[in-house]
Amino acid sequence: MPQELHIGDIASRTGRSVHTIRWYERQGLIPGVCRDGGGRRVYSDYHVGWLDLMERLRSTGMSIKTMREYTALTQQGAAALPQRHALLRAHQESVQQNILRWTDALALINAKIEFYDEWMANGERPSVTPHRRVKARAMDGVSRPQ
Repeated sequence: MPQELHIGDIASRTGRSVHTIRWYERQGLIPGVCRDGGGRRVYSDYHVGWLDLMERLRSTGMSIKTMREYTALTQQGAAALPQRHALLRAHQESVQQNILRWTDALALINAKIEFYDEWMANGERPSVTPHRRVKARAMDGVSRPQ
């Protein structure tokens, strides 16, 4: 039998506040929460993992509406596997595109910092602008920061 956890246990195990956990539950994003005889919410290890997934989906830009859709699909069991798969595939593509955009942005930020470092070290404005530095690195095949 799974270990029964209460909201404080879940909060300490997940690093999320009780308020946040209740918010996720009110949004319909935590399936299968029961209550004990005293009316307290009862969670399990499943909910710890589920909250981690929900937080990661949210932090990678998935909308609350889509998270609700995904949660509802999981409650339909294996019959909804193709829809769950498709929903996560679409989100995966979105995350990958965001990573590429952020990586390109970071390359420019790094080039700008390098530009300022040279300027401060030499006392003269460098002739190669940050944008040109990024373009030159892209042509050399090293456009992505490491």
